[in-house]
Amino acid sequence: MALAVLVASGAGCGMAWAQDTSPPAVHPPLTPTRDVQVDYDVQPDGVPEPKKVRTWFAYNGGLMRIDSPQGMGETILNRMNRQVTIIINPQKIYSQLDARYGIRNPFLLDLSMSFSRKGTSSVAGVSCTEWDVRTDQGTAVACVTDDGVILREIGVDGDGLKGRLEATHVSYEPIADSMFQPPADYRRVDPPPPPGSPSATPKTSEQK
Repeated sequence: MALAVLVASGAGCGMAWAQDTSPPAVHPPLTPTRDVQVDYDVQPDGVPEPKKVRTWFAYNGGLMRIDSPQGMGETILNRMNRQVTIIINPQKIYSQLDARYGIRNPFLLDLSMSFSRKGTSSVAGVSCTEWDVRTDQGTAVACVTDDGVILREIGVDGDGLKGRLEATHVSYEPIADSMFQPPADYRRVDPPPPPGSPSATPKTSEQK
């Protein structure tokens, strides 16, 4: 339960990611192309106040870190090995999850979406291009920089959730590799096995 709460508080609302392996098409960059740290206000529909969320992106788009509100923990997403690391600071523990079937978060776009360029704007003092984004679940408008940073997004995401996120601060500075690793003094805790897996099935007296 603690892991689920941390992921929910860090992400806010869902948006899928995918590697850009399709033929060239008209769409914004799907991942940041250089190191960047972005502070966001994230507000799912129906939530009275936005949550402050800090994110970190490695220059190659393969690593991302989401800091949850109030410093409760961090979520580290590794696209290269399809792994999610959940860090819980009060207990000084972390867990690593297999993400072989994909990862969802609100700060990266997906090739399953279709895009239509609208115009230009500026958010948090940074220029960006406005895009209409369409998924099977609905539509949204995203303002994306030329180097792949979503600065604002309003509407329905790929999971059908409605909300808004907007950058309040953007910093292009080199990010240390240690930002994408759990602290050395934290204890690793194995996540519970998926329901239905052999290790999740209680043993009978004959099996013991």
